[in-house]
Amino acid sequence: MTSKHRATFLREFLREPFTVGAVAPSGISLADLITSPVPRTGNPVVVELGPGTGAFTAAVQRRLAGRGHHIAVEVHEQFAGLLAARYPQIDVAVTDARNLREVLAERGHQHADVIVSGLPWAAFSRSQQEELLGAVTDALTPDGAFTTFAYTLARFAPPARRLRRSLGNRFDEAVTSRTVWANVPPAFVYFCRRPRVTAPPHALIPT
Repeated sequence: MTSKHRATFLREFLREPFTVGAVAPSGISLADLITSPVPRTGNPVVVELGPGTGAFTAAVQRRLAGRGHHIAVEVHEQFAGLLAARYPQIDVAVTDARNLREVLAERGHQHADVIVSGLPWAAFSRSQQEELLGAVTDALTPDGAFTTFAYTLARFAPPARRLRRSLGNRFDEAVTSRTVWANVPPAFVYFCRRPRVTAPPHALIPT
């Protein structure tokens, strides 16, 4: 990632800290780990939620190697513009992640095979977390995979504990990875598979 992208990330964090959620983009080691469920064969539909300046995007692209459909859902227009310019092969949707089912439907897809999230869960309220996770489980295939990350130092904070409980309720399998100490700050990944049936689709959130 270039210094220009890092500067943009920091500027957006200072402007909207509760939606950006971090002072710097995630590192390569974390990116490789969180994108590991993206299959290296076939033509999967892979969605990134909150890709920012593309910390995980390059890793997804390496695994896809020109196959499938890679959709990035980013609410910040500044980040979305940078991402689209840097990765013209990616389908960038500038909207709230809670509109995921509508994003997929507009592109002719019923479900996603893999969803990779860079969203700042600790910055969300209980209701926001639940709405976002509902959108994720509604959008995944029955055998789909969802990955997201959290910072190790905050794993016992109330928002982190709440997220862990919600993931356990919404997926048949929700396990944590090793700590990626090379990331700044150190982080770990939640690997979630087989979404459980949820409530009816959520209302469309204004973009």
